[in-house]
Amino acid sequence: MRILSGIQPTGKLHLGNYFGMMRPALALQEQGEAFLFIADYHALTTVEDPALLREAARDVALDFLACGLDPERTAFYRQSDVPEVTELTWLLSVVTPMGLLERCHSYKDKLARGIAPSHGLFTYPVLMAADILAVDADVVPVGRDQKQHVEVTRDLAVKFNRRCGAEVFHVPEPSILEDVAVVPGIDGQKMSKSYGNTIEIFGDPAETRRRVMRIVTDSRGLEDPKDPAACNVYALFRLFADPAERAAMEERYRAGGLGYGTVKKELLERMDAWFGPMRRRRAELERDPAQVEAVLRRGAGRAREAASRTLARARRAVGLD
Repeated sequence: MRILSGIQPTGKLHLGNYFGMMRPALALQEQGEAFLFIADYHALTTVEDPALLREAARDVALDFLACGLDPERTAFYRQSDVPEVTELTWLLSVVTPMGLLERCHSYKDKLARGIAPSHGLFTYPVLMAADILAVDADVVPVGRDQKQHVEVTRDLAVKFNRRCGAEVFHVPEPSILEDVAVVPGIDGQKMSKSYGNTIEIFGDPAETRRRVMRIVTDSRGLEDPKDPAACNVYALFRLFADPAERAAMEERYRAGGLGYGTVKKELLERMDAWFGPMRRRRAELERDPAQVEAVLRRGAGRAREAASRTLARARRAVGLD
């Protein structure tokens, strides 16, 4: 089974990225042949500073390798290092109905957030379809909010195959990540760079402490019993705790005599224990950029092998051979 996942390099990765995408993506290494790409073409729809894009792509590579990505089991690469994807995007675009793209909620959501409309933003799902179909992915793990993009990919693969009268593209299946945690930001909303409420995975320790201590809580006093299910601090704490530790903390909440400041300090300790070894590994990798680049080049080579076969099939099918 071939599994594909990708992430945009649009800023420093945070706890929401880690528990929502990174950790599930790293688990794919145990489930089949994994392909993971840094979606730098996609990032161009929102990132205009070339230096910032390069830095963000480098940071994503460092973060994933530090957090346990094994390049022997996962083809890890930059999207822009697989040029076959862009040609496939054009071949797919000629069978893409305008109405299909107009119904995509991600485009509407981005316009609602004030992002200027562009052709790249509008045709984003076609590029994503090319990413998936290029490597003959069987499964694409996504959250419910991304399921529509995989459905678009399936539609385009079927349309292309029917037009050409041949099975050019393998039709992938979405795998909905049902058990992925919704990670609250320091203001209680979903953690997101666009809200400015994130806690970075490998951020400056002093800044991380400041942000954790600013997590919004209710006004209950030290001695008051508290509801862990309604607490943003506990929602983060539970991500780093096993079931027995969660149960013990919940009991302390309900018993009273537990201040939110104490829980925040315990959260910081858990985060340091969890990410400390990864932080040290990241520092080692940062001192050896050639090693990181070699990993990405090898991953791109594996992706291009698959993509070149797919592109050859597609070119023959439309008469470009």
